[in-house]
Amino acid sequence: MYGKNKITNQKDKIKNNKKQEMAYENFPHEADIGIRGIGKNIEEAFEEGAKAMFDVEVDIEKVKAIKKISVKCQAINIEELFIEWLNALLTQASLNEMVFSKFKVKIKKNEILKIEGEVFGEKLRKKHNIKDEVKGATYSQLKVFKKNNKYIAQCIVDV
Repeated sequence: MYGKNKITNQKDKIKNNKKQEMAYENFPHEADIGIRGIGKNIEEAFEEGAKAMFDVEVDIEKVKAIKKISVKCQAINIEELFIEWLNALLTQASLNEMVFSKFKVKIKKNEILKIEGEVFGEKLRKKHNIKDEVKGATYSQLKVFKKNNKYIAQCIVDV
């Protein structure tokens, strides 16, 4: 059954395979956060989604747009492109020990979709009010759609 299971007595839930001296168990896990970007076009929705993701990690209002980094990614559809974009940003943040607060996205459409983007930020510091580390953008609740003349890009990020 899918959903959150409460495990009250963990020792009772361990399953043993006595022949092989192995065991498995379930454990509670609540480490996901939904992010959503809203814009007048898909590019803006992707930019705002990136802001939402970095705001999970830090107070992005305190992040100055000092250094620019180019980011490129590609995918076969717009939903996967959103995930690739967010995960490319996390990779750049980790490699450069930075956080970002400003994003520029340009989507090119050919046989595959490509982003040629720029991100702006600075080295991660305590002044940014460090919150939770985002480990990755996931396909859970992934949607990119138009509603009421606004574009929305959303997914769940693993923290």
